[in-house]
Amino acid sequence: MRSAECRSVRTASDSDWVLLLLSEPGAVATGFLSLVRTGSVSDWVPTNAECGTRNVECTSQNRECCDWVLRPLKRPRPLPLAANVKVHYPLMASTNPARGMRDFLPADVRKRNYVINIIKQVYESYGFEPLETPAVENLETLMGKYGEEGNQLIFKILKRGEKLDIENARSENDLSDLALRYDLTVPLARVIANNRNALPKFFKRYQIQPVWRADRPARGRFREFYQCDADAIGSASMLVEAEQILAVSEILRRLGFNDFTIRMNHREILRDILDTAGIGVNDHATVLIAIDKLDKIGTDGVAKELSARGIDESASKMVLDIFEQTGKIEGRHAEINRTIVSNLLNIVSQEVLADIGKILRYTAGAPVLLDPSLARGLSYYTGTIIEVNVPDLAGSLAGGGRYDGLIGMFGKEQIPACGVSLGLERILVVMDERGMFPPEIAGSTPADVLVTLWSDETAAESLKLASELRASGLRVTVYPEPDKLGKQIKYADTIKVPFVCVLGESEIAENTVTLKNMRTGEQQTLPRSNAVSLMKKLGE
Repeated sequence: MRSAECRSVRTASDSDWVLLLLSEPGAVATGFLSLVRTGSVSDWVPTNAECGTRNVECTSQNRECCDWVLRPLKRPRPLPLAANVKVHYPLMASTNPARGMRDFLPADVRKRNYVINIIKQVYESYGFEPLETPAVENLETLMGKYGEEGNQLIFKILKRGEKLDIENARSENDLSDLALRYDLTVPLARVIANNRNALPKFFKRYQIQPVWRADRPARGRFREFYQCDADAIGSASMLVEAEQILAVSEILRRLGFNDFTIRMNHREILRDILDTAGIGVNDHATVLIAIDKLDKIGTDGVAKELSARGIDESASKMVLDIFEQTGKIEGRHAEINRTIVSNLLNIVSQEVLADIGKILRYTAGAPVLLDPSLARGLSYYTGTIIEVNVPDLAGSLAGGGRYDGLIGMFGKEQIPACGVSLGLERILVVMDERGMFPPEIAGSTPADVLVTLWSDETAAESLKLASELRASGLRVTVYPEPDKLGKQIKYADTIKVPFVCVLGESEIAENTVTLKNMRTGEQQTLPRSNAVSLMKKLGE
């Protein structure tokens, strides 16, 4: 337990009363006989301690009322004063959120809502419909969909009651039957398989909800974070990929990004490169997981990981050499893309290159860059894959791809599907660091005007004025209790409200309002009916 010196110890009478002032509720005094609470709280309770008691816990919840009286129960004893008196504090619950998760204060929520609203507007302008799924999924729904490493990052939920049989459990999965959703794509696939007849042939949905991963927290990487997905179900056309790329590009530009790159690859390109290098099909998934870390741990790091996974050194070197040569190609995006396609002619099928060519034509004007090293570690991708990057962020702002085989895992029908996901948290991190939020968002306030409260008798008039102002479209807060005008003005300044409507007894009698402009310090008294129009004019 933590300990600290008590603030003071003094005698309340000659020998049998000692007042111990503890600094905090929950403290424990040691080395004395018995403690009884005194002070301004009315619910004090004697400790029922006997002579010789060494530890007595304070149960007060009021930090300002922690006075205790020490008294012997049998006979007076010489009692120590301030010398060597210790106060111990029991362990208290942490006020911090769980690691990798966060609290969002009002300013944070406003910024998040600003970004989310733009994402929604763009998604809906492209014909995507809203969808929501539960936070908790059956464990069997999620397992086996994300690859080896993804499975390890799933937050599992223990079975309840009689189902939780710890003694006979043979593996971790025997203890769990539910899990927090890892992403929004697998739950979507489940929904499609379960509601195929109720949905149109071509179904476009967007979904903005939190997901959870038991990952190691880092800059822009959290254990709970929001994904902002847009998916198209039912079509294998490259128009699907093109529209999603264009939607992401429009969202980022509307948010103020002008230096992002949309990296694009195809799973068949990766498979053909691995085949050319002599890597067996059974090792493809293992190699792709390592390649996905190329931008994080570099060529040497990937080479070491491939070696540790038992991949032949010469095969590993050939693969990494192809990627290294591609990375050295210079020029504009269009020139780089043409060179890469030319270099892949003898490695990759003409059909795949034709699909890539279509997407590049359809998205002309968007900053799309073909990158044969792009892997994306999730195992359910079958075709085109994309990631969105900015120079000052190690990870990606967005990612996605085609997953034509995923829905078929939940039913007999194989349905083509493709989606993209924006990482809300990473977007917010970059926008905050760059100062990209508009002034009205970054410096936003809870209200446009504060109405003062003069007394209990004038409260009804303050509420009436607030209603009149709200009816005109203004955001209004009323000071909650009678107080000095100076304190109400100070509070308005603290929450950065631009206007204060002073409504005292004289204003009520004369049907006027004293309006104070908190930005300029100017104030004027005017007819109540004119207050609204003036505030709107001054606020523009």
